[in-house]
Amino acid sequence: MVKAVLFDLDGTLLNTSVDICKTLNESLSLFNLPQVSLENTIKFIGNGAKNLIIRAVGDKTEYIERVYGDYIVRFAKCGNASTTLYEGEKDFLIAAKRAGIKLAVITNKPQNATEVVCRQLLSEFGFDLIIGMSDKFALKPDPESTLYAIKELSVKKEECIFIGDGETDVLTAKNAGIVGVSALWGYRGRTTLEKFGAVNFVKNYMQFYDFVFNY
Repeated sequence: MVKAVLFDLDGTLLNTSVDICKTLNESLSLFNLPQVSLENTIKFIGNGAKNLIIRAVGDKTEYIERVYGDYIVRFAKCGNASTTLYEGEKDFLIAAKRAGIKLAVITNKPQNATEVVCRQLLSEFGFDLIIGMSDKFALKPDPESTLYAIKELSVKKEECIFIGDGETDVLTAKNAGIVGVSALWGYRGRTTLEKFGAVNFVKNYMQFYDFVFNY
């Protein structure tokens, strides 16, 4: 029986790509650096804000720290106007809470920006734990934050599912020794995820509901 679901954020719980792209390009513009398309922004997401900036800046490495510093402040204040939940997600989260399943967010997005967007769009669902990028934990796919969440939620590994849309999430679940599920509505395709060892796939939250409640 599943007693806890651990979620990645970007591309799994929330479609944040448009707001990330807009904020990224505002930071790049500040330093007269080339803009990045939405398609490339999506490719760059997944390993934390610092790596997003490194990829966006390219060979202009002398700008990395300045662009990064501007981006993390700017994104926490961006308002998340274009960020949305996915189809069927609200019903799943309500059903999970009613069933007593504990919910946690584990993301490489900066902690302050994570707390802001979760408060704006996910507060009604009563997440039990929200862990973003900070000095407290190593970034995913290091399992440190996931193992901490399992302990804090007072559940066993075999009672947990980790769901995410990226290769980082596949590796995080594997490194933590828990079941991983790959969300195909996010920012990576099945072929890419399979290369990293993904074996459980769901196309939407309705399929994820069936996976969780029949596990």
